[in-house]
Amino acid sequence: MLLQILQVTAPVFLLTFAGYIWARLELRFDLEFITRLAINFSMPCLIFAVLVKAKIDPAVFRDIAFASVASYVALGLAIWLGLRTAGLSLRTYLAPGVFANTGNVGLPVALFAYGQEGLAYAIVIFAVMAIFSFTIGIYMVAGAGKSSEVLKQPLVYASILGGIFALQGWTVPLWLLNSLDLAGQISIPLMLLTLGVSIAKLSVGEVGRAVALSMAKLMISVAVAILVTWLFDLTGAARGVLVLQLIMPVAVTSYLLAERYRSEPESVAGTVVISTLISVGAIPVALALLL
Repeated sequence: MLLQILQVTAPVFLLTFAGYIWARLELRFDLEFITRLAINFSMPCLIFAVLVKAKIDPAVFRDIAFASVASYVALGLAIWLGLRTAGLSLRTYLAPGVFANTGNVGLPVALFAYGQEGLAYAIVIFAVMAIFSFTIGIYMVAGAGKSSEVLKQPLVYASILGGIFALQGWTVPLWLLNSLDLAGQISIPLMLLTLGVSIAKLSVGEVGRAVALSMAKLMISVAVAILVTWLFDLTGAARGVLVLQLIMPVAVTSYLLAERYRSEPESVAGTVVISTLISVGAIPVALALLL
């Protein structure tokens, strides 16, 4: 079991650590360009190719999509209530509490734990989160948002189109599928390196509060995951991937939005770094219980 967990987590943590060391050595890394390359080009290729190739039962596909929506609604309500009770800023902490790092960390963990089937499920959850993040998420941080933001994201189109192909059993010419697959293969290593570089560049503030919020987020996410998987009767890889995706650490994009809209970015940076460090222990424990 220990070897199995190590095979899943080691590639994720080692590549993230490599990015961290790269930044600490002050080697050149164009963070903006590489992030755009991964999110706007490579990731959409990966999403479409995986969904087209995936052999997913349409009923399970539907269940995981609805379960994802239910999870984020429940998570949002629970964290909103917790922040209101604690008297903390909703504008600063609500989005980081709801939207986890289901891309940079969640996708590779699902891939190594459950193979291509797990990656397909993880992509569905990631796509649901992305749609929420680019609409409601921006409103949470900025106090205003435009639904048109989601229409500018190639990964949303790739997710919808790939989902249609998967449900209909359609395919594309092999030369095109191989091209998309090859382009998509660079996204996961790039995202992990980018995560490490981003963490190295963050300035952490209010460590004590960040620890408390990160632990609270983890416990609420576990409770929501257990409830939703039971309500939707998810089993096997679908159950495992949903649990893993919900317990992922705070997404770096939460910090970028806080920086953009001047919503206490150093406080958000603290939750990104601390929750990522906590995930080094939380993810192996979750895998030990799920696998």
